[in-house]
Amino acid sequence: MPPGVERPDRFYAAVRLVARFWIWFLFRDVAVRDVTHVPPAGPVLLCVNHPNNLIDSVLVGAVLPRKVHYLVTASLFRNRLLGGFLTRAGAIPVHRRDGGPDRPDRNAEAFAACRDALEAGKMLAIYPEGTTHAEARVQRIRTGAARIALDYETGGAAARGAARPTLAVIPVGLSFEARKSFRGRVLVAFGAPVPLAAHAAQARTDPVAAVQALTESIQAAMEAQVVHVDRIDAAEVVRAVEDLYRDELARQLRTESGLRPEAIDLFRLSRTIAEAVAYFRAHDPARVSHIWGRIQHYRASLAEHRVRDQAVSAQLAPRARTHRVRASGWAVAGLPLFVYGAAVNALPYLVPRWLAHAFARKETDYATIRLLASIVAFPLCWGLEAWLVWRMAGAGWAIVFVASLPLSGLAAYHYLRGLSRLRARLGFAALALTHRHAASRLLVERRMIIEDLERAKRDFLARTQAVPAAAGGRG
Repeated sequence: MPPGVERPDRFYAAVRLVARFWIWFLFRDVAVRDVTHVPPAGPVLLCVNHPNNLIDSVLVGAVLPRKVHYLVTASLFRNRLLGGFLTRAGAIPVHRRDGGPDRPDRNAEAFAACRDALEAGKMLAIYPEGTTHAEARVQRIRTGAARIALDYETGGAAARGAARPTLAVIPVGLSFEARKSFRGRVLVAFGAPVPLAAHAAQARTDPVAAVQALTESIQAAMEAQVVHVDRIDAAEVVRAVEDLYRDELARQLRTESGLRPEAIDLFRLSRTIAEAVAYFRAHDPARVSHIWGRIQHYRASLAEHRVRDQAVSAQLAPRARTHRVRASGWAVAGLPLFVYGAAVNALPYLVPRWLAHAFARKETDYATIRLLASIVAFPLCWGLEAWLVWRMAGAGWAIVFVASLPLSGLAAYHYLRGLSRLRARLGFAALALTHRHAASRLLVERRMIIEDLERAKRDFLARTQAVPAAAGGRG
């Protein structure tokens, strides 16, 4: 830690350690981009989008070495246990702004606490959207972040003419590949600091206009850090193109540039797809309608014959015989490990999943409920199983058993995914045997969609001089 930086206390450090473990366990890949934009010292205000409830705070805190003080809705502090935890973690309570000329702002104490924390060189985090949401874009943000930043720039020590460090307002974008998927991918992107000098100068003569202008600047900066879709009705088109075409783009990059699979930035590919859809919606809407119509027809055919796109895609890109033989060998050799891993991990894996399905009222609550349930279910089930092994075979075997639990669980999960792919291929093979023309039609439809998307890609790159998303940028 650089001199003068707030060092995380033992409680926060322990919470962060636990958070990092569960992030590693729940996500296949956490890509962190441009974290160097966050100053190693001095006051920082993180402005974070809010797509996934508690998971968002866990992610941001886990990838940053500095202590993060979150601004949390005051209603959560009413619970004595939860309120005590949030206080120990350094959270600052804020009330929802009621609005209206006859209702005074209830957050005077919160703004004072934020100003004091920033003047002490601490790092704050705020969710300017004010609520969680499941849309692939940044919602219209509220003015709280701008008011905190301008209050620091023009009030307190600044109003007294005292020297103080420059505030860095950092936009943070969280993009989840799939909120409900276990072992999914997530991108945590940090943008360059939002310039404050002009807004602070304006605030001294017209504070209302300054707050609005800075709010718009923060909005634009946050949108630049997420895989953003300008209109919600375009989001489905983007997701459909991603499902059918993103893996093909990644394969092309690996083939043309000789890149390893882990060097491909899938979130940049998603961003490029979203930009291309937005471009053609503005300049060639007929092309978007044509491609969307074909995708809809193809999806209807898949549903009619109960076949998955994954199986059709596999038929269009057949693997070498040696690869198939090797995969079959691994499948046979890995069967005992799968059976063992599934047996000892089924209960702690399935119970949180069931609880999330049963109690999540919104899509944004699903991952949070599953995380909290997993934190209880895995240690409880593993502990009970380890105790049974200790009782039956002794301490030595219990230690070996405990060490095998997480690795065997991940191995079983990946084996199960392989079985799912195999089942999909067998389903298509059965269709090809019983309805040969229907199977051929699916192959033709998918091939024509990919050809349309290839032409659109070439036109988009030619017209915009864009560079295909590829490697690097994980920060």
